[in-house]
This record gives sequence, C-alpha cells and structure tokens, in this order.
Amino acid sequence: MFIMNGFVYGGEPEKILSILKVKTLPDYIMLITFSTGETRLFDATVLKGEAFELLKNENIFQNAKIEHGVVTWADGEIDCSPEFMYKNSYEYSAKEIC
Repeated sequence: MFIMNGFVYGGEPEKILSILKVKTLPDYIMLITFSTGETRLFDATVLKGEAFELLKNENIFQNAKIEHGVVTWADGEIDCSPEFMYKNSYEYSAKEIC
C-alpha cells in the first residue's frame, strides 16, 4: 500500500520508466536501454497513425534522440512514451546482433 497525492493505493507504485540510450538499426528496429538497466529491441513499425508519418522518412527515423528520458525525432515534434516502447519491445542479448 502507498499514498500518492493524498490518495491511498493498494499494491506497489510503478517505477517511472525512462530511456537512457537509443541506437537505430536497419529496418526500423531500435536498440533501447531503459532505466531498469535492460536493453531491449523495439520494432518501430508499430508506430502508426498521422503523428508518426514523418518517421517513414528513414533519415528522420535514424536521427532519434533522447530528451528527458523519452525518444524523440524531428526536434521533439515526434515522441513515444518509454512505457509503450518497453511493453512493445523484446528481450535482447548482446550476442544476438553482430
């Protein structure tokens, strides 16, 4: 049980997730290191809709940056939450990619 903003909650609070490192790979794949210490593979083709249209330009996609623990593109015009990226990513072992 915990108290936050004057409310009592059952269970444990979720840790705030942030992104520490990002590396873009071919075919819209990203190698992301999260604040949990885990490095995971994220397939950015799941980013669909008008908000992500600019990412179809591979030059824009390849210029991913981290701002305040969040992956951004196009000078912060496009971003994606660390929680979404974590939930839609896959375990990664350094041995998997040469």
